[in-house]
Amino acid sequence: MGTLRDLQYALQEKIEELRQRDALIDELELELDQKDELIQKLQNELDKYRSVIRPATQQAQQQTSSTLQGEHRTKRQAISAEPTAFDIQDLSHVTLPFYPKSPQSKDLIKEAILDNDFMKNLELSQIQEIVDCMYPVEYGKDSCIIKEGDVGSLVYVMEGMVCNPDALTI
Repeated sequence: MGTLRDLQYALQEKIEELRQRDALIDELELELDQKDELIQKLQNELDKYRSVIRPATQQAQQQTSSTLQGEHRTKRQAISAEPTAFDIQDLSHVTLPFYPKSPQSKDLIKEAILDNDFMKNLELSQIQEIVDCMYPVEYGKDSCIIKEGDVGSLVYVMEGMVCNPDALTI
């Protein structure tokens, strides 16, 4: 059996080992969190990709099968354009409202616009104008903001939402 000094030394070594293991565990947990974030981001990108590829693939398959059957049918494509009732010179003196926001909010809005298949092709100056014009709105719990099928002219970007992911339905 060792002396008291030997036991204290052994105890200090074990405590140091535990500190090193704790530090390693902290590093691994951080790395795991980063990888979880990357997986979520890649999953979102994959979902976007699938939402574009599936309809295009289905359309190509339908066109191929209808061509093989002797029926060539052209599917109409939607087109969106700016209203023609306005004269550009009438709009030249219009000033857009500006709402101050944090750099994090600006980045979140810009990222949401760039992730949107319809809006991602806007010029950077147009995106910046949209970001500057957006303003915060708060809704209470259980509020209905948008319902599927509604015709809308507003863009919503959710920030700081806390929810139960099991309660979401897609």
